[in-house]
Amino acid sequence: MIVKSLGRVEYLPTLEAMRAFTAARHADTPDELWLCEHPPTFTQGIAGKPEHLLLPGDIPVVPTERGGQVTYHGPGQVTAYPLIDLRRQGIFVKEYVFRLETALIQVLDSYGVTGLRVASAPGIYVRPADPGGHAALTGPTDPNRLFDGLAKIAALGIKVSRHCTYHGLALNVAMDLEPFQRINPCGYQGLETTSLDKIGVFTDWPTAAGRLAERLSAQFEVSTP
Repeated sequence: MIVKSLGRVEYLPTLEAMRAFTAARHADTPDELWLCEHPPTFTQGIAGKPEHLLLPGDIPVVPTERGGQVTYHGPGQVTAYPLIDLRRQGIFVKEYVFRLETALIQVLDSYGVTGLRVASAPGIYVRPADPGGHAALTGPTDPNRLFDGLAKIAALGIKVSRHCTYHGLALNVAMDLEPFQRINPCGYQGLETTSLDKIGVFTDWPTAAGRLAERLSAQFEVSTP
């Protein structure tokens, strides 16, 4: 996998570049991983409901073809776009999402933080009151209490075209979280969001991006005969 660090780039031109790369690639095109940081931007998934966009204010809203509802990108967040041929990997979308989440959990673990999956709610969550704790989720039966004691630290939103992926994932490292209050993050009213610095982990963007690139590359390494 070819890893490219794009720095801070506008969202829409990056989206257009992903679309162009995916449309032009062929069976022998190497997979790529783009790492970047965006200026403040809300992005809406293809089935996104307008009621989840509460008060966007001066932050632009960009409609996209990815899955999921509305989310926020901004400075202090590592956004990663894996451009991967799933057919060459020999996997389907469910396995792809599982591997993305696994990479995020491994990165968090490297910082002493326990990342958690929540059934039917893609992304990775932490316990702000006990970031390093290892207690299993109890799985509340009340859907209105699904996120009790949890905060979302990483979001996923993907698109697959001709077995090839684009869009990706975002890990909150050291962010102003206020814009998340202007939306129902990922379509969940009242869902708390957090970032590494808010739970006592202080790192810089290049370090976090490097760890994420390493773990994603390992998840999608293709062995050759």
